[in-house]
Amino acid sequence: MKVAVQQEDLQLLAKTLQEQLLVEVSTAEVFEVKCVVNKGELMILTQHASDVIVDAQVIFAVIEEVLQSLAPHKEQRVQCFLRVLGEQLPYTKCFLALKQTGEWLADGDEEAQKDEEVISPSSSLTYSPSINESEEEGEEELFDPFADVPNFSASKPGFKVKPILLGAALVGIIVLGGGAYLLTRPCVMSECQEIQNAKQLKTKSPQLMRRAKSEKELVAVQQQLAAASTDLNVIPSWSPRYQLSQELKASLSGRAEKINQVVKALQTASVATQKVQTPASSLEELQTRQHLWRQAIAPLESISSSSELYGLVQGKLLNYRVRLHAVNQQIFIEEKWLKKLTAAKVVAVAAEKRETAAKSLTDWQKAQSTWLVVINALNTIPRNSLGYQEAQKLLVDYKPKLVLVRDRATKEQLAVKTYQQALSTAKQAKAYEQQNQWQAAAIYWEQALQTAKKVPQDSLYYTQAQSLSEPYSAALKQAQEKLQVVSSLQQTRTDLDKTCINGIRICTFSMDNAEIIVRLTPEYDQIRQNNLANPYSKNSDTAVDVTNHLQILRETLAVIGENANLSLFLYDSQGQVIYTRTLGG
Repeated sequence: MKVAVQQEDLQLLAKTLQEQLLVEVSTAEVFEVKCVVNKGELMILTQHASDVIVDAQVIFAVIEEVLQSLAPHKEQRVQCFLRVLGEQLPYTKCFLALKQTGEWLADGDEEAQKDEEVISPSSSLTYSPSINESEEEGEEELFDPFADVPNFSASKPGFKVKPILLGAALVGIIVLGGGAYLLTRPCVMSECQEIQNAKQLKTKSPQLMRRAKSEKELVAVQQQLAAASTDLNVIPSWSPRYQLSQELKASLSGRAEKINQVVKALQTASVATQKVQTPASSLEELQTRQHLWRQAIAPLESISSSSELYGLVQGKLLNYRVRLHAVNQQIFIEEKWLKKLTAAKVVAVAAEKRETAAKSLTDWQKAQSTWLVVINALNTIPRNSLGYQEAQKLLVDYKPKLVLVRDRATKEQLAVKTYQQALSTAKQAKAYEQQNQWQAAAIYWEQALQTAKKVPQDSLYYTQAQSLSEPYSAALKQAQEKLQVVSSLQQTRTDLDKTCINGIRICTFSMDNAEIIVRLTPEYDQIRQNNLANPYSKNSDTAVDVTNHLQILRETLAVIGENANLSLFLYDSQGQVIYTRTLGG
């Protein structure tokens, strides 16, 4: 939705500028205007036919005048470009900067006032007469911010608007009703109250959080944070303040979430408090209260001492922990010791069955856990209980069994860990293979192979680990072979890098597993052509050197291609073949 609105605004501004140019500049019947917003900066491109000569200062002055009528009192940067229809690059440009005084000022205004030939005294425009001369070649090829911008000039190319049909009143309505809408969208160029409110609340909210003494006061702060965060949603993505709004929104939302965490804990504690007003009728009910107190305590315990909520939380935590302890005591007293003893016997039978049938690490761990349950249950039976003496006799019988099961489980766990480590290392080795990082792959395959050999023979995973040795050995060998190939290619690249630079960049190159393609640079070709065109000039010795250098270059490239066992093709900067070397030729 935001993108659609922005495109409508840009289309309206482009049409407004186009029609005003047709009124003010009578030397051309057709103008095309395109507008984009890039990183919070408005960019305007004006195009005209190649047979029309226009005054760039006049064009930019008209654009400036329209923008001045729309500009709010807030800083904004605008770039303007002038281009011939059909050309890729503009031939001149200017920069406008809207300051807080509401005036459009040029970039580098102090320097602009010193250069009377570039900037007229009555204008605040700064423009570059020739982009092709002022920009570097590499930047020219990349420059075209309007490549994908639709033509906003009319419903079809070549649409003409006769100046006689555009009265001053109509232009004024379009400017004030259309372009102003673009530049005065919320927090685009106008004042941004939402940002100010969010900043103030960001500064003020920590103090409000520290002062809160109850759930109600916390909820009030949370609502303020949520409202300020929601207000920031009106800021469009093309606004220069959009990034700041997102940062503020994240900060406010984070604080609101912290408050929400505490509020939920307080609400859970309120429910638990209501329940303890009446006596519990069952063990399950006591367990429910225990769970509620734990739910209330856990989030509060995660609040650090540096948090603004720490003071409130600590006061609540002490009370909640006391209440939880009371519930725990109730549960403990209500439990029947005789039932515990009976249950321990039943669990011991299950532990013996699991020990007998154990065939995996999981089985041994379950047997160990089951024996631990039995031992722990018997150890908790107090001296004053009726089952204490019997519990002690059972412990004498059960404890040795637990030791045996624990030792076996530990051995199997170590075997599993070693086996899984081998698998994990092999997986990482495969990942390095997919990334063509053969040196790392070879190292990891070696580690995986050695790890698999460490699985104990008397463990359940010994056979599985041994089955990994053959494929891991094969993978290690393949990785080592690939590493040799990559090392050779890297050496070839190093040789080509050294060959292609001799004071200047002589050539560029690309290569794959089949061939090497080398291209002479335009700079080097220009030196060759200049010396060939003037062989008897005072620099004739240079011509001989260049000719000899090209021959040496061919020979050097041939050696590199032969060493790499790859075909080699040498082209000049125009794409003409100078030298080829194929495998076996």
